[in-house]
Amino acid sequence: MTNKYGYAGKILKVDLSEGSLEDLPTVEIADRFIGGRGFAAKIYWDGESSEAKAYDPQNRLIFVNGPLAGFAGLAGSRWQVCGKSPGITPEFFSYANFGGSWGAWLKFAGYDGVVIEGNSDKPVYLLIQNGKAEIKDASSLWGKGALATREMLKGLHGKGIRVAAMGPAGENLAVMANIIAEDDSSGSCGFGAVMGAKRLKAIAVAAGDKKAVAAHPEKLHELVQYIRGLKKGSRFIFSGPHRMWSSYVPENLALNPKLKKSVCYGCISGCTRATYQAENGLKGKYLCVAAVFYADPSKKLGEWNDVHFHASRLCNDYGLDVFSMAAIIGWLQKCYHAGIITEEQVEIPLSKMGSLEFIETLVKMIALRQGFGDVLSQGVIQAADALGSAAQEQLQNWVYHRTGGPYPYEPRKFITTGLSFITEPRASMPQLHEVVFPTHLWWDWCNKIEGAYVSDDVLRSLSRKFFGGEDALDFSTYEGKALAAKHIQDRVYVKECLNLCDFAWPMMDVKHSRDHVGDRTLPSKVFSAVTGKDMGVEELDKIGERVFNLQRALLIREGHQGRKDDILPEFDHTVPLPKAPGLNPKSSLPGKKGEIVYREGAVVDREKFEKMKDEYYQLRGWDLTTGLQKKETLQNLGLEDIIEQLQGKVS
Repeated sequence: MTNKYGYAGKILKVDLSEGSLEDLPTVEIADRFIGGRGFAAKIYWDGESSEAKAYDPQNRLIFVNGPLAGFAGLAGSRWQVCGKSPGITPEFFSYANFGGSWGAWLKFAGYDGVVIEGNSDKPVYLLIQNGKAEIKDASSLWGKGALATREMLKGLHGKGIRVAAMGPAGENLAVMANIIAEDDSSGSCGFGAVMGAKRLKAIAVAAGDKKAVAAHPEKLHELVQYIRGLKKGSRFIFSGPHRMWSSYVPENLALNPKLKKSVCYGCISGCTRATYQAENGLKGKYLCVAAVFYADPSKKLGEWNDVHFHASRLCNDYGLDVFSMAAIIGWLQKCYHAGIITEEQVEIPLSKMGSLEFIETLVKMIALRQGFGDVLSQGVIQAADALGSAAQEQLQNWVYHRTGGPYPYEPRKFITTGLSFITEPRASMPQLHEVVFPTHLWWDWCNKIEGAYVSDDVLRSLSRKFFGGEDALDFSTYEGKALAAKHIQDRVYVKECLNLCDFAWPMMDVKHSRDHVGDRTLPSKVFSAVTGKDMGVEELDKIGERVFNLQRALLIREGHQGRKDDILPEFDHTVPLPKAPGLNPKSSLPGKKGEIVYREGAVVDREKFEKMKDEYYQLRGWDLTTGLQKKETLQNLGLEDIIEQLQGKVS
């Protein structure tokens, strides 16, 4: 493969301990791993010591885009940060996915990725412009918020630069510290704290004069027009799944003049991403969990106000993951009402939860590790452990044990998602969304929502085309779920290599087609048009399977014990699923043709789940007893070069 089309052609390697910079050729890994997650996993495998901790100099922090970055109309300019995460228990290789425009700017600056290793002995930032990079002093930026850092760097290097920065939470190694990039795009897994350990305040990128060049521009143009036709008039906000989360917000924000549509670079049609302007003129991101994690408490305090927005903006500026903060707030509330903690004990105004005073106090204490905030900065699970059994009980049945965050789209309801949870270091939202999104759209049809088009027939058709059979979206049975999980994971790993937007791809359900069922061949067609490398669906899915197995090997190398560790939280098997908040309280899902299954009160049947796991391992070509990969499987996937390093951890 040539790097002329789709790729910038080089990856920047920065050693902060030595103060050195080096360009690595992209071509050496492009054929096997495409880009995005594939590049990151391979780079991490080649350079990382399995014994290294998240804050050690040997931990490689990898910023990477994909071959579709910089092209309009594809929703392919997302980017990722990968490395060993301090926010995972135990610490494992993990990933954070970003939107906005930073990834495209990196391509325009002449790079497909940036690899950061070593720890600087003083605060620095990285400036990339005109195909070159400089390590610059960041002493004046240290202690500043992520948003303030962005503005200061724009003042130094021009408003056109794009900045990825961490805030005080990262400087102080709070495990839920995130990275805030342009357009307030943020990623979880504690990588802001890894930047803090490395003394890397930010990476600023000037676009330069590089362009995203396609091998077959006319064919790509045809595909873009076709995709735009399929997505014409589509906007996810307040329809399907996003009608679900918007129900938690007490005001119809679609009609709110404070809310303006905001899209990522190269977007197709827009999604829930918006910019909110508060009464005091401040603007900031309003997207998904960032929009609602503090909305309900603030509403309960009184009339609708801007407090929820200020809460999100505070988290962005201090550099704290809102998903983790939602878990902390929920746990504090439970502990306070149970009499386990008092305001005097923790010096947090718990009786004023929902107020600006509460969230300002909490965010500052965690980010600066002040008082009880020092305990909370290590995550809600560790905080509960510090307080004892009564506090630990308040986490039961709703917190995901690997990340200390809420447990989204859990398998007591969506059976298939259980296989994603047990094989990933974190909740893989793209995998979960593939199961959840079509069922939400089907529920809209069941409720005769205007414009709903995912009928029973449409749902079964897309299940056959994308998941391997109709049983995949029949939640009255465990049949078909293992095959569906494999299809989803292989496809998602292609998506994570191409860095396609999760809201736009795969185009399973589309308004503007005769049968409302999408086209599985579109990613391969787009990839071929951009890179000039002819690649069909099966070949592209094989690369997705290769990257998934490489990540599995990474986790095994770092201590994951295969089947022994491929387990769900115990409450999934023992505690009935409670009534759900929002628009679907009985957790209604599709069953057999024309039937509705009510998952409220359900548990994951242990025996059936183990049989489903057997089937899944068999489909993967893994050992049924141990859950470890087989040498033959790795060889067939073109991963024979990793077998030796696994040191007997293959069968």
